[in-house]
Amino acid sequence: MPVIAPMPAPRTTRIPSRREGAEGTMAAGTTVDHLTETYRAHYRSLLGLAALLLDDTASCEDVVQEAFIRVHSARNRVRDPEKTLAYLRQTVVNLSRSALRRRILGLKLLSKPMPDMASAEEGAYDQLERDALIKAMRGLQRRQREVLVLRYFADMTEAQVAGTLGISLGSVKAYGSRGIAALRVAMEANA
Repeated sequence: MPVIAPMPAPRTTRIPSRREGAEGTMAAGTTVDHLTETYRAHYRSLLGLAALLLDDTASCEDVVQEAFIRVHSARNRVRDPEKTLAYLRQTVVNLSRSALRRRILGLKLLSKPMPDMASAEEGAYDQLERDALIKAMRGLQRRQREVLVLRYFADMTEAQVAGTLGISLGSVKAYGSRGIAALRVAMEANA
């Protein structure tokens, strides 16, 4: 009777996943600790960035939280931890645009818009000044408003603004200059 010897198990070649590099090691990305530290250090500035684009506190908080969630989900794609903040800023700007689109659609569907309510702790003078600035900012073109918010509120350089918005440096300068001129005229007319 013939003896049947067990066949050796076939050798399989392990293929690295997309998250792993060619050597089979985990690719570098933004760590949870780095993202947590970025959250602690920059939450308020990102909230302020969203506030200047949206002017609604609840929506601003939602936008910033959603931005952190999205960056956390995609942290392995952000290979350079130094770019985490830039990625967060870009995500906040994009989510703010989406929120504005939804708001515009909602206003079109409503028969009459809801009045804006000022919070109790804000002073009357500050509220009037803020309302005048918001009204003037709303009168700007979208790109002018985005450039001014990123340049002067977020303290970004012109090159950083260009990279964040995906436009040329010359366009940043032109939008900024025209936006400041339009704001100056609007604020003087309000005074």
